[in-house]
Amino acid sequence: MSQFSFEYPLVLGLIVLFIGCAYFCKVKSRSIYFPHLKRLMLGSVNRNYLLLSLKWLGIVLAIIALASPVVTKEYSNSKRDGRDIVLIIDSSESMIQEGFDDTNKSKNKFDVVKEVASDFVSKRQNDRIGLITFADTAFVASPLTFEKKFLQQIISMQRLGNAGKRTAINDALVHSYAMLENSKAKSKVVILLTDGIDNMSQISEDEVKSLVSKSKIKLYTIGIGSKRDFDGEYLSRLAKAGGGKAFTAKNAKRLSSIYSEINRLEVSKIEDKKIVQHNYLFVYPLLLSFFSLLFFIYFRTIRGLS
Repeated sequence: MSQFSFEYPLVLGLIVLFIGCAYFCKVKSRSIYFPHLKRLMLGSVNRNYLLLSLKWLGIVLAIIALASPVVTKEYSNSKRDGRDIVLIIDSSESMIQEGFDDTNKSKNKFDVVKEVASDFVSKRQNDRIGLITFADTAFVASPLTFEKKFLQQIISMQRLGNAGKRTAINDALVHSYAMLENSKAKSKVVILLTDGIDNMSQISEDEVKSLVSKSKIKLYTIGIGSKRDFDGEYLSRLAKAGGGKAFTAKNAKRLSSIYSEINRLEVSKIEDKKIVQHNYLFVYPLLLSFFSLLFFIYFRTIRGLS
């Protein structure tokens, strides 16, 4: 972004002073140092508009040069330390349950979760985010991507029953950790959401806890619905092993606040360094002023006015 300004703007007031002096100041005697001062004023009887224009152009440009015009350019050098985040969303049969959203009882859990997850994605501008949905099996709905609009479209396209009816939490976690295995991001996060109890995984609890605890990936778990719908203690054990936190959401409002809390906990680092460049332009009006006054003296001389 470029901005034009004067380093010494008050100097421009000299223009007004010169104009006022041209009209009101009368020379009573010749100056020893500048004998032709009277002829530089506007009161000359034999006006020559060419000489007058050159004279005042030279004066005004000289004052502008003294005011030091400058163009300032700012460059932003941003260092962004984003995170790689994988969202795991339960798409099992139980997610069809309605009444989770107090403002719209006809919405089922899955529709609410998609809306909240999409809103979360929109707020993570500097992060790569991937999506895994699971039921009987877990599959990668979207790899890690910076394209938030694309990911939001993928989230909106998810349907219940695509991956079966039951719940394979452990298998979904293994998929998410595999997705982040080759990531070079300094910070990696997995957010698991479910309303059920694992009843389909090929991976045991001990195996998945070992995987989670040995990894540097932080794990957040969210159980939604009533406490009898999911195993809160199990989700707490997983979150503890993953160095994260376990949450419980009884309704849509609470679920939204949980994602907001995670958003605050996992803030991406952005270091903005501004580089300011000043381009001084006084040399251009100074040169024009010099040539204007030079031509003024030249034309005045050849016309016998010296």
